[in-house]
Amino acid sequence: MTPSEAGPAHAEQPAGSRGLRGPRLVLVVAGAAVVSLVAGLLAGRFVISPAQAAADAAPPEAGPITAAVERRTISNDVVLRADAAYADAVDVRIEAGDVSGPAVVTGQVPDVGAQLDAASVLIEVAGRPVIVLPGDLPVYRTLRVGTSGPDVLQLKAALAALGIGVGDAGSDVYDAATAAGVDALYAAVGYPRPGPGEDADATLKGARESVRAAESAIRDAEAAVVAAQRGPGDVERTEADNAVRAAERALAQAQAAQQAQDAAPVEPGEPVEPIDVAGAEDALTLARIQRAALDQPADTSAERAQVEAARRALADAQEELAEATTATLTALPASEVVYVAGLPRRVDAVYVERGGLVNGPVAAVSGAALRLEARVSGSNAALLTEGAVGEFELPDGATAHATVVSIGQATRSGDDAPDEGGDAPADGGGSDDSSSGGRTAVTLEPQDLTPEQVDALRDQNVRVTVSVGATQGEVLAVPIAALTAGPGGESRVEVRRKPGAETELITVTTGLAAAGFVEIVSADGALDVGDQVVVGT
Repeated sequence: MTPSEAGPAHAEQPAGSRGLRGPRLVLVVAGAAVVSLVAGLLAGRFVISPAQAAADAAPPEAGPITAAVERRTISNDVVLRADAAYADAVDVRIEAGDVSGPAVVTGQVPDVGAQLDAASVLIEVAGRPVIVLPGDLPVYRTLRVGTSGPDVLQLKAALAALGIGVGDAGSDVYDAATAAGVDALYAAVGYPRPGPGEDADATLKGARESVRAAESAIRDAEAAVVAAQRGPGDVERTEADNAVRAAERALAQAQAAQQAQDAAPVEPGEPVEPIDVAGAEDALTLARIQRAALDQPADTSAERAQVEAARRALADAQEELAEATTATLTALPASEVVYVAGLPRRVDAVYVERGGLVNGPVAAVSGAALRLEARVSGSNAALLTEGAVGEFELPDGATAHATVVSIGQATRSGDDAPDEGGDAPADGGGSDDSSSGGRTAVTLEPQDLTPEQVDALRDQNVRVTVSVGATQGEVLAVPIAALTAGPGGESRVEVRRKPGAETELITVTTGLAAAGFVEIVSADGALDVGDQVVVGT
């Protein structure tokens, strides 16, 4: 085939292209490979991996770790989680078993939202009030004079809290003083006291008549004793003297007549009239004895016996009167009082209406004031005191305050789980020590909330911070880790004035410690803001 026949594919190439073919091309490629190899070897000598660099690095020279002295406010706080709620709602029941007739609601039905205080009238049943008093024991019987027990003590405590006198508040006996206190309670609520009943009034009237009759009998018997003690009067003595003289004359006459008869001759058969000289002598003897008796002391034994009998009758009548009087002293019917713990209370629901019958709970009540209920660890509870003020955030973002009103008994550590996040201990460390001891109930009362804020806060869980100690403004402070103990137990800090300079020990007096810092009250040497104190190595 000729070149012209081969076509364009076999046209002649340029002279330069022809020069790179063959051995020359092989040499170029080999040279480039050698250069790349040399470059890789050189780069491998200068590039070091992070692991190799870490392995080849020498450890740094040991030295102190320092922190700056600063001025700050140190606050020792207890942080807790609290639920906002009213006290648990409870149903209020009335003991209507002693109501005479049907237990009809005749008036005074409370409104939902009303507040019940001590001595409030909850409801009116059969025209009589049901009075609210503070207490934990339910009503289970009518109290009257002579009754004793813990319910009497509860009644006396409730009346005393209202400022009503009850006599001996420590006695569990319902006595006349207690009855007088109940009278005062009914007067305070504007209702007449419970009456004793017609039978009791009739018994009291009869007992009073018996006492009056016995007293009159004593007076008569005592008058008889006095009269007997006075003895006979002049008239009686004169009459007795006259009787003696008359008997003497009668005897003399009889004796004279007897002598004359004996001296006079008597004809045979002539009857002789007997003369009773002996009878005259007996009459004189009797008259003399009766006269002598008038001079003897009077015998009043019979009269005195009558006095003693009359006195016994009076004692019996007085005992009956006392019993009758006691029966008329005011009793407290079981149907006219109800005890509710934790007053004041708020009426949440009413289950009865005017004209209806009482046959179950009449109302449900809860705490009147919204409270914040929390449980804290034992160590934090020990830091809290009643009256301490805490701060928390309302749902609308505003800041509010609450006062600690009660710190309850500790429960077992497993009884209550910690609040979300735990309660921060006072040292600010953020740990919770509930596992090492019981948790204690703490109740706080929010302050100065509007009704809208109260409604928004109800059933919320809030974070409350209670300050249990703080410095008066900013103070000189160092990290707690900077403190060391000297040979005598004194507190010291190690200060480095300049980088690389030697450190010096300064004895200090510390104050409040919290959140990892401690207040420096005084120092035996210069110590100022910005100085570096050693906190470690």
